[in-house]
Amino acid sequence: MTVPSGHQPAPMVVPQFFVRQRVTMMVNRYEVLAANPDGSEGHLLALAEQKRMKLREEVVFFADAGKSRRVFSFKARQRLDVGAEHDIFDEYGQPIGYFRKDFGASLLRSTWHVSAPGVEAVGQERNQFIAVLRRVWNFIPFLNNIPVPFLFHFDFTDSRTGAVVMSSEKRIALRDHYTVTVPDPRLDFRVAAAMAVALDALQSR
Repeated sequence: MTVPSGHQPAPMVVPQFFVRQRVTMMVNRYEVLAANPDGSEGHLLALAEQKRMKLREEVVFFADAGKSRRVFSFKARQRLDVGAEHDIFDEYGQPIGYFRKDFGASLLRSTWHVSAPGVEAVGQERNQFIAVLRRVWNFIPFLNNIPVPFLFHFDFTDSRTGAVVMSSEKRIALRDHYTVTVPDPRLDFRVAAAMAVALDALQSR
């Protein structure tokens, strides 16, 4: 893949990976899995945990299932807020990226902004019709507590060129399951993984 002139690949480049959710009593867990050359699921890249009932949202990614090493994380700058800004940190606590939900634009079509060295991108639900259907579903009595049956996909495009930076596609499964593609090598895997998990963990806010 050709990198635009003047831009260098990110320190960690993963062109495709999967995110799989596992729900427990007090914690939402997300497995971030590598993609094998044949497109099947490969080894674990990171395990993320989202603890419930925290005033400031924080999700920590670990290197393995035993949680022996914290490798990156994201944390909200404000207390629980639909428009909260989130910083992404490396394993040493140094910022490597940032994202936020655009609440105004998201009233009809969920919209996110993500920023990382060399990358400024805007992500939206790919299908506006499905976006509207999801919102209608959540307003119908007795249905708003049932998981939305519509698959939704997100595309993030470069704010300057319009080229696709990252895509997240929800798959049909009992638990939330996503295929994430990162065609732009400037986007650090840690930022892409944080954004991909946030799309599920924070989407309903």
